[in-house]
Parts: sequence; C-alpha cells; structure tokens
Amino acid sequence: MVIMGIDPGYAIVGYGVLAYEKNRYRVLDFGAVTTEAGVPFERRLQIIHEDLTLLFQRYKPDAMSIEKLFFNTNKKTAVDVAQARGVILLTAQCCGARVFEYTPLQVKQSVVGYGRAEKKQVQEMTKYLLGLSAVPKPDDTADALAMAICHANCSGSSLLRQ
Repeated sequence: MVIMGIDPGYAIVGYGVLAYEKNRYRVLDFGAVTTEAGVPFERRLQIIHEDLTLLFQRYKPDAMSIEKLFFNTNKKTAVDVAQARGVILLTAQCCGARVFEYTPLQVKQSVVGYGRAEKKQVQEMTKYLLGLSAVPKPDDTADALAMAICHANCSGSSLLRQ
C-alpha cells in the first residue's frame, strides 16, 4: 500500500509518501510544497493543487491521510488553511486516492503510543520508525510522515471499515 501523508497549510504543505508492506515502512519521498507570501491567495491555492497533482501522478497513492482541521484563535489563518485543505482534498479525490482523516491525538497515539506526546517525541519516533538519519525539515514534513505512519498503523483496524 502506498500512503501519502499531508500536513495542510497554505504557505507550507508538508507531504510524506510511504510504501507499507508486511508491517514495514519504506520512505518513497518527503518534502514540502511552498508558496510565497505576497502571491495572490488564489494563485497559492493553484500552486498547491498543481504540485500535489504531480506528486499524486508520480506515486499513485492508495490512500492520503490528513489531519482533521481544528480551529485556533486566529480565525483568518484557520479559514485560509481550511481553503487550502479543501483544495488538497479535491486534488486527492480527482487523483483517485481515498482520504482518511486523523486527529492530532490519534497521530500521537499511533506513532508514539501516547496521545499526549510532545511534538518533539513524535518527530523523533518518526525518524526512528522510518530509519532516517535526522528529523525531516521543515516540521510540516515530519508531521506529514507521521500522518502516513498513523494511517499505516490504523489501516488494518476494523474502525476504518465501519
């Protein structure tokens, strides 16, 4: 199974692509789609769509895992991230990947084994599980890889079949 994990945003969209077979992870790619401040917002959304479409076409993931959106105190940022997230979901749908959403608590539980783990713990465990020499940068990339690990660990669960 090929899984693309996504950490949604509009300035930085982290992505991580894993092959998961026989309880083993193999990193296919990871990185970030970035858009520059000052570029019209509609163009930033278009860049996200175009770059992710290329990644979907290259890796043909069976599944995309993405963090469920939660609202923080900055409503403008939350709305903009929600718009970018909509573009990401539409791109996955158009490219034929099934979408799975996980809360931060689920990701932490799945990767670290503790739902209240600190971000640094999740990053270090992601590095360890994937056999990487360093925690991927930017943080959005490490978060995206953790999303992919979460789906790999949950994909056999009967919860997804309900």
